[in-house]
Amino acid sequence: MMPLKPERKAQLETYAKEHGQSPAEALDALLVAQLEAEQSEYDETVQGALRGYEDVKAGRTSSAEEVFGWLRKKHGL
Repeated sequence: MMPLKPERKAQLETYAKEHGQSPAEALDALLVAQLEAEQSEYDETVQGALRGYEDVKAGRTSSAEEVFGWLRKKHGL
């Protein structure tokens, strides 16, 4: 068993009770959800970087002046 801080253990027990699960089931479900969310975010980040790289290679770029102008307009600056 991994040691948990008393306040974390209490939170886990409360969460488990509210969701009709044992603390072990609740912890497993929470870990799965968090790890899947992190993997999804990582995958999206990598895909965005690859799309950006392909855009640069294909010459689909904007000057800094254009980008800053767009940001000023978007944010009312």
